[in-house]
Amino acid sequence: MKKTVCELFAGVGGFRCGLNNIKTLDDFEKKEKWDTVWFSQWEPSEKTTQYAHDCYVYHFGERLDKNGKDTTNYNIEDVDKTTLPDFNLLVGGFPCQDYSVASSLATSKGLEGKKGVLWWSIRETLEAKKPPFVLLENVDRLLKSPAKQRGRDFGVILACFRDEGYTVEWRVINAAEYGYQQRRRRIFIFAYKDDTNYAKTIIDKENYSINDTEENKQEAMEKVILTDGFFAKTFPVTKADANRLRTQILPKEVGEVSDSFQCNFENTGIMKDGMIYTLKTVPSYYGKQITLGDVMETGVVDEEYFIPEEKLYYTDPSVTHSDETEERLPKKFRQTWQYLKGAKKLLRESRATGHQYVFSEGAISMIDEEDKPARTMLTSEGGFSRTTHIVKDKQTGRIRLLTAAEAERIQGFPTDHTKYCLMDGKIVEMPLRKRRFMMGNALVVDLVVDMEKTLSVIFDNEN
Repeated sequence: MKKTVCELFAGVGGFRCGLNNIKTLDDFEKKEKWDTVWFSQWEPSEKTTQYAHDCYVYHFGERLDKNGKDTTNYNIEDVDKTTLPDFNLLVGGFPCQDYSVASSLATSKGLEGKKGVLWWSIRETLEAKKPPFVLLENVDRLLKSPAKQRGRDFGVILACFRDEGYTVEWRVINAAEYGYQQRRRRIFIFAYKDDTNYAKTIIDKENYSINDTEENKQEAMEKVILTDGFFAKTFPVTKADANRLRTQILPKEVGEVSDSFQCNFENTGIMKDGMIYTLKTVPSYYGKQITLGDVMETGVVDEEYFIPEEKLYYTDPSVTHSDETEERLPKKFRQTWQYLKGAKKLLRESRATGHQYVFSEGAISMIDEEDKPARTMLTSEGGFSRTTHIVKDKQTGRIRLLTAAEAERIQGFPTDHTKYCLMDGKIVEMPLRKRRFMMGNALVVDLVVDMEKTLSVIFDNEN
């Protein structure tokens, strides 16, 4: 089977870099193993610029639809999916703002959210192009969204795949638990048409039949989850202690799923013929561990990354908490990293009732530990935020923020991948804040590199 790809919600090309094992800028000169015939990247919040799209084009060039038109920077909802070139693998990290760990689950609107509706563009693509294989990524909170009807959104996604004749495997993967340089937990979804050789091999190997007993089906599906499936082959796991496979049937209509379906999805599972099989698993990895220190700069770092002493501490560096229940600290004290990352207590007022209450939060490490994988990088990276990484410069010992190149390496991209864009035919530099934003939005490329090895075997065994 030809290794042809369509990359939706492409960002700066994480899936494409992973599928083609692009690790350095020199690798862009090599012939790509996987042919990306079309991609889509459009950021609605950018009114005058499209940095992610233009960075993608700088590295990979344009792609035209069947009508010879470049629609790669259109709102995907406005693209006629029937005009897309044919492809065998659909990939994408579809927008996850409605399920983001940066916001409260209680306020999540899931598929009803402003960006959550972009799932329907994926479904339209499945209906129009019928790709035999699909690989998607999202935040793991998708499994629990929305708060008042947990599992509904993922159930809707599974029902859409079922209606188009797909079996779906999923796994929540923390990149650091397989040796990589970031503690980033995301759900990956691998779907395949039921008439593919891969689907038939999985079924035949386990002697699975739609008319088989439920006990035999469960045994077969558990083997797919633990040893024989796509994710099991790529990222080995074992069953969590005393955990049992749970099953649940999807309602026949997507609308019924939306109205009333709930499910406690585990971190691993498979959906086949409308039946959900889900099991809690734990990683089985004993290899090398890459750390934050391994990807940090060892040479001279630009002065713009260093934090002035007056912005670091407002008092003795050993102080890790503040109590403002009696009186607020001066503004200049609160505008320091020590205050921001420290534990604190302060009075707040309820908007609903007007009564006062004490807000508390714990301290987090001021300086990120070099001997561990980096914490999850968010789109706010580099801003004055508790989640921003602060490191000790290897050469000078001074305290600073991550460089743009370090942020890229934490996500497994080539160093300086986001440095340049091709904008209106001119090469321009991407602003630093945008480079960090792109990495906060990206996936860990190394995971896709690993998945490609399994995908390549699957494709080679197709007709």
